Amino acid sequence: MVKLNEQKRMTYAKQIYDLLKLGDVEQFREWFLALHPTDQTDIFIELAIEARAKVYQFLSPDEFAEVFQGLEKKEQMYVFKELDRHYASAMLNDMYADDVVTFLSFLSEGEIADVLSSMEETEAAEVRELLSYDPETAGSIMTKEFIRVAANETVSNVISRLRKEAPNAETIYYLYVVDKGEKLVGVVSLRDLIIADEQELVEDVMSSEVVSVSAKTDQEDVARLIKKYDFLAAPVISTDGKLVGIVTVDDIIDILEEEATEDLGEFSASKGATDVNVSSFQAAKKRAPWIILLMFFGLITAEVIGQFEETLEAIVLLAAFIPLLMDSAGNTGTQSLAVAVRGLALGTVEKDGVGKMLKRELGTGLMLGFICMLVIATIVTVMHGNMMLAFIVGISIFLTLSIATIIGTIVPLIINKMKLDPAIASGPFITTVNDILGLLIYFSIATALLDYL
Repeated sequence: MVKLNEQKRMTYAKQIYDLLKLGDVEQFREWFLALHPTDQTDIFIELAIEARAKVYQFLSPDEFAEVFQGLEKKEQMYVFKELDRHYASAMLNDMYADDVVTFLSFLSEGEIADVLSSMEETEAAEVRELLSYDPETAGSIMTKEFIRVAANETVSNVISRLRKEAPNAETIYYLYVVDKGEKLVGVVSLRDLIIADEQELVEDVMSSEVVSVSAKTDQEDVARLIKKYDFLAAPVISTDGKLVGIVTVDDIIDILEEEATEDLGEFSASKGATDVNVSSFQAAKKRAPWIILLMFFGLITAEVIGQFEETLEAIVLLAAFIPLLMDSAGNTGTQSLAVAVRGLALGTVEKDGVGKMLKRELGTGLMLGFICMLVIATIVTVMHGNMMLAFIVGISIFLTLSIATIIGTIVPLIINKMKLDPAIASGPFITTVNDILGLLIYFSIATALLDYL
């Protein structure tokens, strides 16, 4: 297999482009198929539509399946439309069922039915089974292509089977042991098989302490489990304990990337608009609702300032500290929000307890507020020589930062308790709420002490 660095890749890609132009099938296949599937995909996606049409002619469906599986989802959509119906169905038949399900998840029900009807019945049945599970569960992302063995088989027999069945299995590093009723009873690693005596029985080398997940387990929980135990795959069982599939680490990596992208979008109030391939119109359309909502919150902020117009007219200098107060509240609240969302995502909140986290964040908020109060009070006293103004700004900062920290922590915890994604407690939303509360605190204290300024 040819390994490419960036410089070599450009030269290699040009050679492949030239071979396509010349229509040299034999040389193209020799050069292209010598590449790692990832490099094949990278070169293929840069081709013009006419050149891609030649690739479909020069590669068999099972060879192109490797390329197709490496494409981004939107790229898969338009490439699939370029394929001949028979070529496309043959390609899908050669793909792993879970990869087919991932592709089909972006099609309409009618399109899914049409695609499945064109596939071989055995392959289509596996895909239908995965589609029957709820989205984003272990059942919906598992693969059926794995190797199961019986406890009474010999190591020699299993290794012999492995040589025959390995090409069609998604992973062979773990072999799962089932009884006559297909119930999961153990697991044996490839390493254990290799070092075991050939005449030993599987039951003598297997581990009966198997960590498994239910087909209904949320995919994020599966990801945490695989990360915790450093697994390459995790077995999936039905409600009656039967082995129905496995979730492999490559699928988990994809899930973690998708979840991180989704959470980033929620966190920044730009859900669905973080993809650089999304057009300006689509990005604006997806961001607009949040921006408009935050505008209304901004009007509330303006109204709060308006309610204290007399206080501002009396002491115009109070207005100079509004940006400082709002920025500090927003920054502190967003920091606490990030800590809470991360804790929920990693499962550390449930492990350590909500009370412990709230206590820690409250303590953090009080300390930050106290430090900032001392700093800003000193600066205001030196700059303006007004001790009362320094007290008002300082105590406002102290109270605002303390409350902002708690709000940034509590809101995602409440949302998580409602069984919603805590990332929807977006940074801009928390910032705006803290701005409003900060201004209320600031002007209320200033109004109460106006006679002393």
